[in-house]
Amino acid sequence: MLKCYTTSSAEETIELGKKIGALLSISDVILLTGDLSAGKTTLTKGIGLGLGVNKIINSPTFTIVKEYKGKCPLYHLDLYRLDGLNNDFDLEEYIEGDGVCVIEWPYQVEEILPKEYLEINLKRLSEFERSIELKANGRHYEEVLKEL
Repeated sequence: MLKCYTTSSAEETIELGKKIGALLSISDVILLTGDLSAGKTTLTKGIGLGLGVNKIINSPTFTIVKEYKGKCPLYHLDLYRLDGLNNDFDLEEYIEGDGVCVIEWPYQVEEILPKEYLEINLKRLSEFERSIELKANGRHYEEVLKEL
């Protein structure tokens, strides 16, 4: 199942993320793809709000992972620079963890990704406009998209 949206501002992207986040639960995995500045972290801010996260969400580019508390934990991973860093932690622990795992640049770890996930591809159309394509991989995520 596939759903497509176009947002005209960061606020609209956050609102879409909020709606997605409200439908997520423990062990859900979201894969975010798109070029730099496509809006991946902006969408994650909304997902966090939908999960009840009250802290400011920003990119974990240099830390690889940031954890936030909400109705369930939110694990925000940015794997863009994964190859250049010395990793002292187990990524599978987050992917298979007790929270929602949002992964930017997931192609870096394809071999450890679950069979089912929600893939979201963001494209920058202009300074403010974004095309956001959501693809369900698995029955659970098809249900999420039906509710969205």
